[in-house]
Amino acid sequence: MKIKEILQITNHRPWKMPAEEWKYYQEWNDAVFLHWQVEPAELREFVPPELEIDLYDDKAWVSVVAFTMQKIRPRNLPPFPPVSDFHEINIRTYVKNNNKTGVYFLSIEGGTGISCRVARTLSELPYRYSRMKRQECYYNSVNHKFGDRLEILYNIGGEISHKTGPDHWLTERYALFQETPTAINEFEIHHIPWPVYTIELTKTEVHYPRFSKLLKDAPHLAHYSPGVQVIAWDKIKTRRIARTGI
Repeated sequence: MKIKEILQITNHRPWKMPAEEWKYYQEWNDAVFLHWQVEPAELREFVPPELEIDLYDDKAWVSVVAFTMQKIRPRNLPPFPPVSDFHEINIRTYVKNNNKTGVYFLSIEGGTGISCRVARTLSELPYRYSRMKRQECYYNSVNHKFGDRLEILYNIGGEISHKTGPDHWLTERYALFQETPTAINEFEIHHIPWPVYTIELTKTEVHYPRFSKLLKDAPHLAHYSPGVQVIAWDKIKTRRIARTGI
């Protein structure tokens, strides 16, 4: 689908798109979503105090999203595959800020070192390199420095034609909030609604020691999507309020 067509499909958005020109294009393809329901109090220590934890039926959620990033590029430049195409895993939760609902990343891993360095420099998102391997219906990632490991084997089921409840709440997010030492950065994004399919997990090993009390046992819910084309705007910075101890 052409970018002009994507920008004209807006009825599903919870708020209007930014008036400014978009800055980046990217594709999030072949995505596997693993979702855990968690207690808000357990999650609070991982989220900056400036951000409100978003709840569904009084529960917080944390998701592991494994996909393949492709064709990421600035507005007026073509993609450069050695940098623009790489596997990615993010661990995210759901937050509110400035009357908008969005996501917050607990962790972001990329499968190409140079792509992580470029993304970290341009976006200030906390990208780090992990060794990743991907085949049909299989995803594997290892990071020895942090002791992190992900291995999933799966079968794709039928399409969920009408997303409701958590299927919709967990996937349709059009803002990202991330902290730096001095600011909360807000990123606006746009894409058509995620096409979402059921998924059967035949092997699931999710080992992230830092988040062991959040990613317990098997996920409560899982989805698969062939992906979306994404338009992104430049970050907006809000200075953080200095907090001092009593």
